[in-house]
Formats: sequence, structure tokens, C-alpha cells
Amino acid sequence: QVQVMESGGGSVQPGGSLRLSCAASGRFSTIVVMAWYRQAPENQRELVATISSGANTNYADSVKGRFTISRDNAKNTMYLQMNSLKLEDTAVDYCNVQTVYGMNYWGKGTPVTVSS
Repeated sequence: QVQVMESGGGSVQPGGSLRLSCAASGRFSTIVVMAWYRQAPENQRELVATISSGANTNYADSVKGRFTISRDNAKNTMYLQMNSLKLEDTAVDYCNVQTVYGMNYWGKGTPVTVSS
């Protein structure tokens, strides 16, 4: 049994900030990559950022320079610091955990709403 739980979503005005957290727990093989995805209304789910166990990071062009992904390997926890939020950042954000054996585990999502 593996559980992935996101937290930290909410509603902010443009230019505001939010910090998302994702914690993985239960029985699973070694985590290789953790990632944030998001899905806006009427859109496909898209990759936001990834971070490897060695702390290598990648960002979608739309969030580069505004978002920062990090992780605490000992706690199996990942974070996404979101600054300078824009209206188009409105979406449900999902945590994805990828293990060394190719398994993928998903959280249920945390909503982020940016509105004026």
C-alpha cells in the first residue's frame, strides 16, 4: 500500500505565492523521480516540474523562473514553491512518484486557484 498526499493548495491573487507539499508513505521501492503535474479545466494534464533523487530538476517553460521544486529524500517529501502566480496557473496540481522498478503513484490533487 502506497499513499501519495498533496497539500498546500488554495486561492490567491495574481502575483501571490503558494507552497505545495507531497508526502509519500507506505511500502514501495526506491523513489527515483518525483514530479508535479497539473490539469486546468478543459485541458490535458501537463508536467510542471520533476526532481530526481540526486536533486536534478526540470521545469516546464511556463513556470521556469517562478517555481522551485525541491525534496527531502529522508522524508520522502517533495515541495513546489510557486511565486509570481498567474491566472493561467489555475489548475489542480498532482504529485507523481516514480520508483526504480517503473511504478507510478499518484496523489488525488490539490487545487490552485489564481484570480483577481
